Amino acid sequence: MGAGTRTRVTRHVIGRLRLAAQGLLAPDFDSVAEAVRWMTAMQAQDMQAALWAVGLRVRNSGVGTVRSALDEGTVVRSWPMRGTLHLLAPEDLRWILDITADRLLRGMGTRHRELEIDARDVDVAREAALDLVLGGGSATRQQLFAAFEAAGQSTVGQRGIHLLGVLCQRAWLVQGPLVGNQQLIKAFDEWIPKSRELGRAEGIAELLLRYMFSHGPATERDFAWWSNTPVTEVRSGLALVKDQLVELEFEGTSYWMSPATAALLDDGVPGQRALLALPGFDEFLLGYTDRSLVLPAEHSQKVVPGGNGVFKKTIVSGGEVIGTWARSGTGRTAAVVPEPFDTVNGLRPAAQKSFELQAARYLKFLGQAP
Repeated sequence: MGAGTRTRVTRHVIGRLRLAAQGLLAPDFDSVAEAVRWMTAMQAQDMQAALWAVGLRVRNSGVGTVRSALDEGTVVRSWPMRGTLHLLAPEDLRWILDITADRLLRGMGTRHRELEIDARDVDVAREAALDLVLGGGSATRQQLFAAFEAAGQSTVGQRGIHLLGVLCQRAWLVQGPLVGNQQLIKAFDEWIPKSRELGRAEGIAELLLRYMFSHGPATERDFAWWSNTPVTEVRSGLALVKDQLVELEFEGTSYWMSPATAALLDDGVPGQRALLALPGFDEFLLGYTDRSLVLPAEHSQKVVPGGNGVFKKTIVSGGEVIGTWARSGTGRTAAVVPEPFDTVNGLRPAAQKSFELQAARYLKFLGQAP
């Protein structure tokens, strides 16, 4: 762009700024731990989707690279917010749980009463679990549930997974190495021997700053939803760190981002022709309460059919979701199939070529390239 020229802000530009901030326009990170630490928390209820979400952001990575990080404990997976599994840096998990767990567990009170889970039940489950895994041990979910049952704690009807969730949210247990697509359960303090300690106000301010750096441009409401933090505390946190952020007003709403992301408005926002095959549940779409900037409302049902909470894999072009995609077959028969929203014209030739390159990269990541 010429000197003195500033990019006009549109919805597509905001989408491209988010792609840049999230390290998606080119693999920005040299290691899995570095990528996850930058993102702070990455949606990970679907393990296969989470592996690809990280792989997209890490140079020269394969599925084994990401799995190894979980096996070695340089990245961990737990329920830090919204009752949903996320990937985090191990040193960040405890202080984030200190901020989020109480409110999250209060919000689950009705469900826990339905499941007949009270404080005594949690104590019994905790003792049974720690008897099983303390001293460097580990347990599969099935083994853990068997220990719950032996201690008189039923695991039927989602009761087992809710007990496990509470023990993880209270930082007594954490998910560790992978066995197939399941993770072994470890004692939190043994798997994560060193944790940062932050007070609540300081922690909310840091969490907000890191979110805006890795997800911005984003709003207060986006962060409040993402972190499950009351808006009053979000505003107090923002007051502590706003001097480290850049504010952008768009359509009457304030968006916040890092100075490096904001500088792209002057230097030229990249990604106008970039096409990506993102996994379901990627932070690019899931990381905001308002997704309409990057996903046109008329197509939202195509990504989340019936509003059932299960997000399909998405094709993103120039900062906007333009379709979904699916994988079929395995090994040499594996194929990646685009499903563009424009069912009449499909993908344009240049976009089709870009998608084929993304598909080849994905299959190579999985080790299934023909």
